[in-house]
Amino acid sequence: MKWKDQFRFVRQNMKKNKSRVYMTVLATAMGCAFLIVLSSVGFGLHKSIVKDITGERIVNEIEIQGKEQKEDELSQITDKDINYFESIKKVRSVVRRQNLQQQGLFQTGSFQVNTETVVTHIPSEVKAGFELSKGRLPGKKDEILVGYDFAANLAPKDVKETEVYDKNGLVKDEYRYNGKLIGQPVQLLVKQNVDGKEVTKEIKLTIVGIAKKPAKKWMTDRKAFISEEILSEIEDFTGTSRGMINEPSNPNPVELDPRSYDEVKVYSKSLEDVEGISNELKDNHYSTYSVVDELNQINIIFTIVKIGLIFIGTIAILIASIGIYNTMTMAVTERAPDIGIMKAIGANPKTIKKIFLLESSYIGFLGALIGTAAAYGISFAVNAGLPLVVQKAFKEQPPENLMFSYIPVSLPLICMIICYGVTILSGARPARRATQVHVLKAMRREL
Repeated sequence: MKWKDQFRFVRQNMKKNKSRVYMTVLATAMGCAFLIVLSSVGFGLHKSIVKDITGERIVNEIEIQGKEQKEDELSQITDKDINYFESIKKVRSVVRRQNLQQQGLFQTGSFQVNTETVVTHIPSEVKAGFELSKGRLPGKKDEILVGYDFAANLAPKDVKETEVYDKNGLVKDEYRYNGKLIGQPVQLLVKQNVDGKEVTKEIKLTIVGIAKKPAKKWMTDRKAFISEEILSEIEDFTGTSRGMINEPSNPNPVELDPRSYDEVKVYSKSLEDVEGISNELKDNHYSTYSVVDELNQINIIFTIVKIGLIFIGTIAILIASIGIYNTMTMAVTERAPDIGIMKAIGANPKTIKKIFLLESSYIGFLGALIGTAAAYGISFAVNAGLPLVVQKAFKEQPPENLMFSYIPVSLPLICMIICYGVTILSGARPARRATQVHVLKAMRREL
């Protein structure tokens, strides 16, 4: 019997018992939809977390804390190390920064702000992707760059802090600085304790550039970038490395290597190069961290979660397989005369078995298709409705761009493979029973 004839025979027989076949297909579709929707939660949360991590950090960035020494100690990164990092293949840039070891107080007119003050290598910053929203890069020692939120954090000097700041620690709108920053002269005030008294030095600077706005709304950047010459001037005044303050409890602070760096980041040419560079650095005893390390851990956890969810979803399909088994068993009983006629005219038992397996597969395939379509609809509804439910019921704002359910192409394929395997197993015994039907008994309509 040709495949075409077998398909026609199967469809004709299925039409004779539409209600039973329809309910069996529906049960299979529900099982498939349950498997896909349940598993899609794992895929969706995984995708959301990875997107959030890669969105808030530069994915090709490798932080270097130091070089491992004996007894779990880390030595500071120096110019010698920087030269080695830059010689590594597929490294695009090596950013190195030195931090002023006291809060820099910047004043302009009647406004002021305490903020982190940094010395950096500008060419490396630009290669790594540093951009300006306004202005230009410094060209002189007394020219500085400031972060995007520097102006928003300037507060009046003559107003009490309790009046200036809101409950979130931000400057209230009525007290914010509304003037221009580019070309604006500012004074950097640094201090030191000398013979028990606090002495202050004022350094005149000019703002020439403002950094680009941070990628995330909740991120703030109010740093001030000064030149190496200004840092040297501060060190001459304080008499300490990086402008450290002589605290009464510690009159002799630790001296830092003038050519060492407080913050070093290596940037690869692409995300694919991060792991290779990280491994080379680790082999040379550098303590590193990159977003890839975090992603690897997250991927392992979510892989286990997704496998577990698929396993739980498979139980629903196994339950639906009971219906397929029952439908096929009844089909063998009802079609005993037809089976007898087929055997009487010389039909091969393998052909009879194949017909019943084809019917069970057909039911499973229809159920999988309908279940997949339903799963996509449910997934869309969940992603659209869940944020509204969270806002209305719990009075909470859900995370930005949260994807609770995500169905990759692989998930319906996995579902169809599982469904096909289960339906074949469900129809195997009834199909084998059909080949054992006695011709004479079947002709007498007895099984």
